[in-house]
Amino acid sequence: MSESASIDPREAAHFGRLAADWWDPRGSSAMLHKLNPVRLGYIRDQIDRHWSADETDRRPLTGRKAADVGCGAGLLAEPLARLGADVTGIDAAPENIAAARLHAEGQGLEIDYRTGGVETLVGTYGLVTSLEVIEHVRDPRGFVLGLAQAMEPNGLLILSTPNRTSMSRLLMITLAEGLGRIPKGTHDWQKFLTPEELCALLKDAGLEIVDCSGLAFSVTSGFALSDNKSLDYFVTAKRPD
Repeated sequence: MSESASIDPREAAHFGRLAADWWDPRGSSAMLHKLNPVRLGYIRDQIDRHWSADETDRRPLTGRKAADVGCGAGLLAEPLARLGADVTGIDAAPENIAAARLHAEGQGLEIDYRTGGVETLVGTYGLVTSLEVIEHVRDPRGFVLGLAQAMEPNGLLILSTPNRTSMSRLLMITLAEGLGRIPKGTHDWQKFLTPEELCALLKDAGLEIVDCSGLAFSVTSGFALSDNKSLDYFVTAKRPD
């Protein structure tokens, strides 16, 4: 395991054990598969707004470099590549990177996958994403600084993470982990960040907050964007020119 200020070896080992069935929509990452359409819709909307892209363009990231930090086995990195980006995927677990490379090869996608933490990124990127990751790192402040340093001027950063509320404790840990919908031990509620805390870290890193939107869940309709941030939320920030 690579030494890194951002990597918690226990967290990396936990997710590495899930690598084999990461792409199984009914496996241990089933919840991520359910969440992915909402994540992709949010990201596409932020891309279109930030770069004034044509919403009908199927490859709005053509000519841009993108980095997905904490990429797992590539559930987000592959769609970013299909949107035209030159994608680098970083993950702390070598098992995840091996699974990501194998799957991308089967899809005919060229993605630069690397094992390591945010420090592994080389150069700068127009788009940096890190979804459901910051709650697993050793040093959130250092992690955010690393993400900010990897951004080009006028670059875009998109994060998502659970909020530290009684609602997230009940739904994500007591119920989801307790009932086996999410692998037990995935979350440590004490490491969740509130929107105010995360936005403060982003501002301290010299970034400008563009958007903060909630992610809600219901049994009848599944995941959806919401004004309610009590469960989970997205934050988009940009680096000034």
